[in-house]
Amino acid sequence: MVQDAGHEMKARMRADLRVAMKEGRSSDAKLIRTLIAAIDNTEAPPARAGSGAAEQHRFLSGSAEVERLSLDAERVRAILRAEIEEREQAAAEMDRLDRPDRADAIRAEARLAASYLSRS
Repeated sequence: MVQDAGHEMKARMRADLRVAMKEGRSSDAKLIRTLIAAIDNTEAPPARAGSGAAEQHRFLSGSAEVERLSLDAERVRAILRAEIEEREQAAAEMDRLDRPDRADAIRAEARLAASYLSRS
């Protein structure tokens, strides 16, 4: 059986999300939701040519259901690295704008996202 690294990572993140919510760590919960969404977005299959958003689907016909893409571990790591890089750039911009408090908060997000790299 082929392992789906995206599915496995999201399962770990969802477990961490529950803990963060129970412990009242709302900023961690927000970031974990963002990371899950980034993986979800990558798993979405490309849109088919000629299928617009206004295309009608019959209720429960299965016509709106599409199989998600399977991600390997390297693709999951690439997603996480992109999220980390985005936060590092934002923190550098906050430093440039003399907002060290915000830069520190963004760097904390990058560290939390980086913790998932070691688990992928």
